[in-house]
Amino acid sequence: MQTTDTVRRILGHYESDTPGTRANLARLLMAGRLGGSGKLLILPVDQGFEHGPARSFAPNPPAYDPHYHFGLAVEAGCSAYAAPLGMLEAGAGTFAGEIPLILKLNSANSLSRDREGATQAVTAGIDDALRLGCSAVGFTIYPGSDQAYAMMEDLTHLAAEAKARGLAVVVWSYPRGGALSAAGETALDVVAYGAHMACLLGAHIVKVKLPTAHLEQAEARKVYEGRQIAADTLAKRVAHVVQSCFNGRRIVVFSGGPAKEDPAAVYDEVRAIRDGGGFGSIIGRNSFQRPRDQALEMLGSIIDILLGKA
Repeated sequence: MQTTDTVRRILGHYESDTPGTRANLARLLMAGRLGGSGKLLILPVDQGFEHGPARSFAPNPPAYDPHYHFGLAVEAGCSAYAAPLGMLEAGAGTFAGEIPLILKLNSANSLSRDREGATQAVTAGIDDALRLGCSAVGFTIYPGSDQAYAMMEDLTHLAAEAKARGLAVVVWSYPRGGALSAAGETALDVVAYGAHMACLLGAHIVKVKLPTAHLEQAEARKVYEGRQIAADTLAKRVAHVVQSCFNGRRIVVFSGGPAKEDPAAVYDEVRAIRDGGGFGSIIGRNSFQRPRDQALEMLGSIIDILLGKA
């Protein structure tokens, strides 16, 4: 695998990491149609755990089969495929070496009722990731939750073990719970704060939701307004989140959010990510809930946008 100058520059930002960890970051950055560009498109399929099988897969029944998602990610030319333990175990042998894998180490479910103390259970370990040939592990934290500190402590231990054994660490940072309002979960100040916390916790790659122009915290609002931090367009808000991730020295990707009927809405968001300096997209429901031909067309269009071709 030969890397590009762009990828070598990105790897240079990870100054304390071992050659093994950097090699796995390089595998992610060199895979698929975006390989070498410094951009990423990741297919995540943890929605079955989060929302249940029917809500996740009934819109496109072939997606009940774990092999469907491996095949979709490979054929589309994605950078990586991320999923919980059982999903990866069901296809890791058949698709060994065809695409970098990210093992999601913790998960939640919609049957849980504790909103203020939202948390996730650790459902897999570093040995599982190595056994399955993964390049990285993923972990979700909920900044703002009454259980946030416990989640951060779990991440600290798992991330240290992952790095010691040569794996990259991807952190889903989704503020929720505690006193946060529903609008506050995607407020610009809160999303940027959550992204920054993920970097401080040692993430190589940070995943966040796209931020709105809403400002949740009164003290933060004073700074945003006083310093005139630009937030009037999605691209400017993306740029602020990237700035919050060590001024772009950490990779930050943005989720596709709830399923959208109109693909144009997805493409507009991806253009904003690109124009704001984001490193790419991690898109699940907006791809695998569509018929395969439509999903491939969408993922291909997203790649073209990230490459500046559309």
